[in-house]
Amino acid sequence: MNGRLIAIGDIHGYNLPLQTLLQAIDPTAEDIIVTLGDYIDRGPDSKGVVDTLIQWGEKTQIVALMGNHEEMMLDVVRGDEPHHAWLKFGGIETLDSYHFNGDMDFLPPEHLAFFESLGDYFVHDEFFFTHAAYDAQLELEDQPVEMLRWYSLRAGIPAPHRSGRVAVVGHTANPDAQIVDVGHLICLDTRCYGGGLLTAMELPSKRVWQATPEGDLLP
Repeated sequence: MNGRLIAIGDIHGYNLPLQTLLQAIDPTAEDIIVTLGDYIDRGPDSKGVVDTLIQWGEKTQIVALMGNHEEMMLDVVRGDEPHHAWLKFGGIETLDSYHFNGDMDFLPPEHLAFFESLGDYFVHDEFFFTHAAYDAQLELEDQPVEMLRWYSLRAGIPAPHRSGRVAVVGHTANPDAQIVDVGHLICLDTRCYGGGLLTAMELPSKRVWQATPEGDLLP
């Protein structure tokens, strides 16, 4: 592979730092940008985040994974679940960003296509990527959705995966805005939505880019 492999942690509606990171990274058509899920909710501009990812997907290879917040939203949009839980966890901010007027068909067609295209995991060389975590004993194609999208590392960090690959995940926000790296697992959720940072990491070099919620790039 000639291009770079770069992962971006949970964005949660913060479009300014996302744009800052992508401009600083300046990915080419040969690069792969893996976004770890939770594009929406809590932050001020979920719609803008999706617009940005779609636009950059025309210039580089965006591999976008499904987070638990996208799962909650899609369940509501499809009529499979009531809206209460989603709204409690940031759905109101997402609806506001789409200028919601009571019509549950509020997603533009290209946004709905984006959400429906999200994957559960991605494997590349010695790394694999999921939103939340994994069962160390199961092959990736056999992983339960609960582990991939909902499991919190606060309940315990999984053992090394049977594949021997390093896991790169998000979901469990570090209140100190620090990257968690235990060797066989790296967590890039540095709590942008809670006043922390949005983080991108190139692999395997572990070069890091970080931006504040206001969109300022850290030196």
